[in-house]
Amino acid sequence: MATLKTDPVRLERFLTEIAAFGATKNGGVTRLALSDEDRDARNQLKAWFEAAGCETKIDRMGNMFFVRPGKNRALPPVLTGSHCDSQPQGGRFDGILGIIGGLEAVCALNDAGVTLERDLIVVNWTNEEGSRFTPGTTGSGVFAGKLDREAMYALTDREGLTFGGELARIGYKGETDFDPRPLHANFEYHIEQGPVLERQGKTIGVPKGIVCLRWYDVEITGVPNHAGPTPMNERRDAVYAFARMASEIFEIGLASDNVVATVGEVHPSPNSRNVIAGNLHFTIDVRGWDETETDRVCADIEKAIRTHAEVTGTTVDIRKTWEVERAPFHPQLVSMIRETAGELGLPALDMVSGASHDTVYINQFAPSAMIFVPSIGGRSHAEVEETSWADCAAGADVLLNCIIKTCNDPEGVEYA
Repeated sequence: MATLKTDPVRLERFLTEIAAFGATKNGGVTRLALSDEDRDARNQLKAWFEAAGCETKIDRMGNMFFVRPGKNRALPPVLTGSHCDSQPQGGRFDGILGIIGGLEAVCALNDAGVTLERDLIVVNWTNEEGSRFTPGTTGSGVFAGKLDREAMYALTDREGLTFGGELARIGYKGETDFDPRPLHANFEYHIEQGPVLERQGKTIGVPKGIVCLRWYDVEITGVPNHAGPTPMNERRDAVYAFARMASEIFEIGLASDNVVATVGEVHPSPNSRNVIAGNLHFTIDVRGWDETETDRVCADIEKAIRTHAEVTGTTVDIRKTWEVERAPFHPQLVSMIRETAGELGLPALDMVSGASHDTVYINQFAPSAMIFVPSIGGRSHAEVEETSWADCAAGADVLLNCIIKTCNDPEGVEYA
């Protein structure tokens, strides 16, 4: 079959209209998992996909599967999609581009009157971001059998609301599970979220895999006291201890071999201008392609934290709250993406994904690969996040044609 193209005008309309759910005044979105905004966006996706002839399946984690029937429904289907939730004051392309790209692929196939051999499934995974309920990639992790569903139901946000309760409240706690496995192939279309493609002048990123990830929660305990009468040399200041720790965490990452280490959340207590903080909670995010080097960095960070706690007279509790292995993608699917970009005349770049995605779990049991398009200025997880409409359409074209190729694979063809 000759290469098909998506409709860039329709794609832009879909992306613009879905961005209204949780829209912020500076052009981003705040659409936290299982919020009212998430519910409203889910309702809109369901309406669009069903209008395009898809069946909707919702599992007990709220994962939404939109199924476009193929000619032979007994064959393993092809999966694509991403997530609908966002970071607080996040961007309007992160995650949702992969779902809307899948929707546009369905519409383009309908326009062309094409029925594929296999079912095509576009998925909206629940709580990829992990900004409201931690850990992230929750829906895909449970689907993959790597996270316990009941434990995820029990997760709480900062207001004490539970994941399971909020899932039921917004009406997306399915009564049964939907399991389309075995999957023939899985593609996730996403913005790069970094500066590499733009700097290299490339339209399509072809990642060989996703880096491994380690998350920590650290609790520093000092002694709260009055800011005025307490001499400097008698303080056990949790903020001072944290400052020393954070500085060295940055330096350890800087000196490593392509490992990044980030201090994200910082919560001092009592958080008053004239009180020496007696407690401080902070988080660390460590990522790298080389797992041995990543774990060495983690060990150095843990050692540094304990050393600075001892020096400052504080105590510390270090908990590793999430650990995900790196995800090398299927080489045949990676090659297919690169070749498809070439057929469409789009310059492509081999790379690695520094961000985690739902595919990190799906890749563990199904042949998987990802398609990237540039992030302007390398910015993401922020309201200024931007990708040109032309690049959005280019990535959707690559996705569409990879879907056509894999969905039309005859019975007996497998990506081992």
